[in-house]
Amino acid sequence: MAKINIDGVQNVEISKKIPCEKPIEQQLEIMENYTRTYQKYIDAPKAKREIECLKTIYPILFRSIEDDDLIAGRLDFLPIGFGAVTSVGGVGHYCVFHKLRAFKEELPQSEWARVDALYDFWQDHDVKTLYCQDILNDTTTGRFIDCTYPFMATARLSGMILDYQKLVTQGINGILHSIQNDQEDPFIHGCIEALALFKDVIKAQIELCEQAKKNKEQSRIKQLEQMQDDLAYLLEHKPATFRQALQLFWLYALCAGCINYGRLDIVLGPFLKRDIETKEISEEEAYDLIRSLWKMIENRRTTVNGRIIVGGKGRKDQEACDLFTKLCLRVCKNTRYVEPQFTLRFDHDTDPEILDMAYDCIASGATYPTLYNDDVNVPAVQYAMRVSEEIAEQYVPFGCGEFVIQGKSIGTPNTLLNLVKILQLALNQGVDPMDGIYKAGPVEVKPLASFQTFDQFYDQYKRLLDYYFELSVQAQKHSYTIMNQEVSFLFNSILMDDCLGRKKALLDGGVEIVGGTNETYGNINASDALYTIKTLVFDQKKYMLDQLNEAALANFAGYEKLHKEIMALPKYGNDEMDCDELANDLFEYIAKGIRQKGIDHGMDYYLIVISNNQTNTDWGHETHASLDGRKKGVYMNPANNPQGGNSKNGPTAVLNSLARFDAKYHGGSVQNIKFTPRMMHEDQEKVKALFKTYFKKGGCQLMVTVVDRGVLEDAQIHPELYPDLIVRVAGYSAVFVNLGKDVQEELLSRTLYD
Repeated sequence: MAKINIDGVQNVEISKKIPCEKPIEQQLEIMENYTRTYQKYIDAPKAKREIECLKTIYPILFRSIEDDDLIAGRLDFLPIGFGAVTSVGGVGHYCVFHKLRAFKEELPQSEWARVDALYDFWQDHDVKTLYCQDILNDTTTGRFIDCTYPFMATARLSGMILDYQKLVTQGINGILHSIQNDQEDPFIHGCIEALALFKDVIKAQIELCEQAKKNKEQSRIKQLEQMQDDLAYLLEHKPATFRQALQLFWLYALCAGCINYGRLDIVLGPFLKRDIETKEISEEEAYDLIRSLWKMIENRRTTVNGRIIVGGKGRKDQEACDLFTKLCLRVCKNTRYVEPQFTLRFDHDTDPEILDMAYDCIASGATYPTLYNDDVNVPAVQYAMRVSEEIAEQYVPFGCGEFVIQGKSIGTPNTLLNLVKILQLALNQGVDPMDGIYKAGPVEVKPLASFQTFDQFYDQYKRLLDYYFELSVQAQKHSYTIMNQEVSFLFNSILMDDCLGRKKALLDGGVEIVGGTNETYGNINASDALYTIKTLVFDQKKYMLDQLNEAALANFAGYEKLHKEIMALPKYGNDEMDCDELANDLFEYIAKGIRQKGIDHGMDYYLIVISNNQTNTDWGHETHASLDGRKKGVYMNPANNPQGGNSKNGPTAVLNSLARFDAKYHGGSVQNIKFTPRMMHEDQEKVKALFKTYFKKGGCQLMVTVVDRGVLEDAQIHPELYPDLIVRVAGYSAVFVNLGKDVQEELLSRTLYD
């Protein structure tokens, strides 16, 4: 048996997955075939083992074409298989153990032994489990998502945003011809076989189109024949049309296991412009194709992913890109799906019509596009990642807002820190008051009575943070070591610079820029708690530090007067300079410390990302009361925003606070805000002026939810009346009624501006 708990949920899943199309017996046979193939090639080079395993799931796991699909490509995944991320399966050769257990219950009892055999084998070979066996322990480090620890670690290859421009400009054969044909090199041979397998996938889609023609009207048959013609053309030629480029990109993303798609205006815009100019396609036909892509992304149900980015600096054919962008904005406004996470990069030269369309889309309640300010982010990325301006212009946010360079860097967030729990270790001589376990490692944690100044206590907190920074970077690097030990990620490597040129797999020295991100939680709770300590203990000298801590340990029961006093203190998010400066001081200490740890350990970059994917709520459940006034078990603040209910001075004040964090020290930050439809429509010019000022003052990003006052409360009582009510949780959107009540309550706590 494995030494760790491998059976728990491994990621947040809000959207209900679409069940596998294959009969359950066939699903079991596919997983057994995959496992037998792995066993057969267990001692072979990893690239050889990988490609042989991929042949057992591609193209068989592709689903039937649905009646309104205008491009081909729907893919199932099973509890055992190959992937890059936990949102659609797992990483590398994976087994999702809790899903395999659930799968077993659907079979007749006579077949259970077959599943048990699979379960037992993969305990020793699942890539994530191998990583967890090395990294996890009983005190400091838990697996994502075990929130009893101050630090969580995982293995995944999130944020794989490939160079699809290379794919659509060269085509399959063009890439094959560019490969240095060294059949003796297992990696190169694996890449060649992967592209051959990709052609088999395309051939299978042609057959699925043929099957889909049965009993269909002539208009639908014509659409399917167009699909077949495009697919057949792509087997031997590079794309010549928008439809073909879209088709090729989409199928490749599925095979690579990628769930974020990058700057599609650069990839597809030139094809769209050419087709419209030659009347190959009309704008309405292009709109329909993009809308079909939107639905297929939504149907993958990856919750926090599905990023499509448009706009911004570094686009050669801006006219073509803007044409694609405007069509996407129309689709986004009309569909109002949870995914894709449609994202607009903009700068001072952005077409005003595009910005107007974006504001209209947001005002409609779509929650998209999310807004990224290139005038701030490009120079910030240049500094943070230590790259040229030209490379920095190709930054893309993925998932919950982390940055990578499209086609050039990995930056997967495989580490997460709870800043509130670590602060509580500083207050309790290394003991987590939630469970009484010592979690400070070798750090000497002095008693509270020993501190004569605020800086002395703050330094103790910083020593603990330093210890956890070191744990983080070691865990991040080891995730790459284990993944590289087991797999080559062939499909990903082919479209990442410069794996083919170096003849090396993605994590084996092939990718140009090796980065990572560390998700931080409770940032503002921690800084507000520090402000309480500084003000009440060391500035005003109204209480002893141990008195404050005793109140928190009692969850403020019997200390109601003190709790009221704490809550009345200035809080981050109200444009209170002293409070905001302390928040910024903590932010910069953590951001700079994490970044330097990455540099010291030989990484090109290792940056914090200030986001949340409901982990602020889940981790809050396992975190004791904090000295910002937050009660035991209550959600922590969302991302870079104030704790719910603490924003008292209006939207201008909160945006002023948000803008004080310098973007060059982090690798992505989530800024959420809620407005009523009345404000977004009747006061639209005021809102635009507010946003413009925020971005001019250094605001890097903004995510806006537009909802009527009282609607969310009513949706809790009458969920059946609100099946399509979309809200911005943090780094992702969700249907409100699909969220757990605890997450709903956290959303309700956020100030709604009217």
